[in-house]
Amino acid sequence: MKQKEEIRCLEYTAAKIRKRLLEIVYKAKAGHIGGGLSSLNMLTALYFHTLNVNPKQPKMEGRDRFIMSKGHCVEALYCALEEKGFITPELLNTYGDYNSQLAGHPTVKVPGIEVNTGALGHGLSTGVGLAIAAKMDKKSHKMFVLMGDGEQGEGSIYEAAMAANQYKLDNLVAIIDRNGLQISDTTEKVMSLEPMNERWSAFGWDVTEVNGDDMSSIVAALDHIDYNNGQPHLIISRTTKGEGISLMENTLKWHHGIPTQEEYTQSMAELDAHLASFHQPLKP
Repeated sequence: MKQKEEIRCLEYTAAKIRKRLLEIVYKAKAGHIGGGLSSLNMLTALYFHTLNVNPKQPKMEGRDRFIMSKGHCVEALYCALEEKGFITPELLNTYGDYNSQLAGHPTVKVPGIEVNTGALGHGLSTGVGLAIAAKMDKKSHKMFVLMGDGEQGEGSIYEAAMAANQYKLDNLVAIIDRNGLQISDTTEKVMSLEPMNERWSAFGWDVTEVNGDDMSSIVAALDHIDYNNGQPHLIISRTTKGEGISLMENTLKWHHGIPTQEEYTQSMAELDAHLASFHQPLKP
């Protein structure tokens, strides 16, 4: 029963963050909302269930490291950081404003962000370096890297994959937000990625597939990672681009689409109805 309550709490938190994401993208008239929405369940599970991080001490010794390799979806990360307490609502409200601290890609100037990202394919390489350093220093913290599936066309991803296996980085968890769409078309038409599971297994990774639209599936996968098996870990999170807002779901234009006032009003009503379905406030 306790686990069921925690899952419900995480779902409620994700719903709150989803609404906030829509607010800031609409206000800024900029952002990559489709991929942000598809990755929000995973971000919520990481920040409110798995990661050892402390918003009051962003640089605390022993903290886990998270890298948003799909940096163009930074708005979703900003919203998760706000909900966790790393940044204030006042700061988040400046997103899209001239001279705002919040750039269109992750920057270490923002509390809670470990690495500047944005050039796709670089996040995993950075995560590998940090994981090797932790092993050398005999540190127990973990590295988590969230990648997009369109990003898997970058050659540097597979150089990092080989290195992670070579150095037996069981302290590294890579996650692919597998929503099937990228800026110009489906991933399979642009650059086929399947069979993804077999490809990464052949590189020596411990591979798990989850329903990324289902919080219980995500949490179960994160909870069952064996950090002593001598293998780097990959979670293939099969998601829906635009998840949670019906007019955006699985539609290519919402890779970086901005809702009209009518679309915004309709989407907010849908998100409000979903939040109301929880009946009572919950705390993560």
